[in-house]
Amino acid sequence: MKKLFLLITFPLILLSLVIFSCAKKAPEKTLPVKQNQLTIGFSIDTLAIERWRRDTDVFLATARELGAEVIVQNAGNDIDEQIRQIQYLIDKNVNAIVIVAKKADSLTEVIRNATSKNIPVISYDRLILNASIDLYVTIDSEKVGEKMAKEIIKKCPIGTLYLMLGPQDDFNMSMIRKGVEKVVHSSPLKIGEVFYTDDWNYDLSYNQMISYLREEQIPNAIICGNDSVANSVIQAISEVKPDAKIFIAGQDADIANCQHIVNSKQTVTIYKPITELSKQAAYCAVRLSKGAAPVELSLINGTINNGYADIPTYLLEPVAVTKENIDEVIIDSGFHTREEVYRK
Repeated sequence: MKKLFLLITFPLILLSLVIFSCAKKAPEKTLPVKQNQLTIGFSIDTLAIERWRRDTDVFLATARELGAEVIVQNAGNDIDEQIRQIQYLIDKNVNAIVIVAKKADSLTEVIRNATSKNIPVISYDRLILNASIDLYVTIDSEKVGEKMAKEIIKKCPIGTLYLMLGPQDDFNMSMIRKGVEKVVHSSPLKIGEVFYTDDWNYDLSYNQMISYLREEQIPNAIICGNDSVANSVIQAISEVKPDAKIFIAGQDADIANCQHIVNSKQTVTIYKPITELSKQAAYCAVRLSKGAAPVELSLINGTINNGYADIPTYLLEPVAVTKENIDEVIIDSGFHTREEVYRK
């Protein structure tokens, strides 16, 4: 089916219901928003990635604790579908909308529709460009790039570095690249090829890496847009140049990549405190729904211009995870278990 709509309701009485709806005309099949009930729309480009499933689960649980109902819309990696789904949330008169944008500069018109109905919008993790948004809640992506580059330079201070990033229209990729370039610009480690993985299609990064290796373009290190891109790169290396020593960085601390780190297939991943990020986004959405400031002013630690205005920003710090600190950062925090990380 082309449209996939997930409706999760959290009543304020003892009973909790989870309702999944998937139909071509989902607006007619989903439950109406209750009067006097805070309802938050959560629009996400895809739930196919481990990291986004975690974010969504924490957001929903936190919203329930705060007495809010959440309508989750999964666009299935389709920008036109995401626009339709956001408009659906607007038509449902939700109290606030949180958006993980598929394409940073594609939501101007639909967000204008939200603004016209006084529905506040939070840009979650990926900055929405050229639109009137109320808050940007994210991990500091420039620091993600800096931390990846610093860990790579520790292991590989000289040579050629390739960048295998996500889509070029993902604003976070430009920030990661900026952070990497800031660190390596004066070092003997030089950036060679830069590849952007359109639509986060990991077949593209895999095939591109295969092509590099078969043409004997073998870098000393590779910084990847996320851990799934890193997985595709590691797979390509294992098939074409299994004996090559290439230092690899990714982000998100996915379980497979934590296993790669303890098995020396990956050098570093960046742990992003997504539990805290998701909780803060839920808190902010509920506050905005009530007409309050999104967060206490002391928590706003920056602004960023999205082409429309300077947007108040709540930035969380990323953490570099290597073989040396993986137990402390990943296992002790409960992000993954010891059994998962060290599974043979």
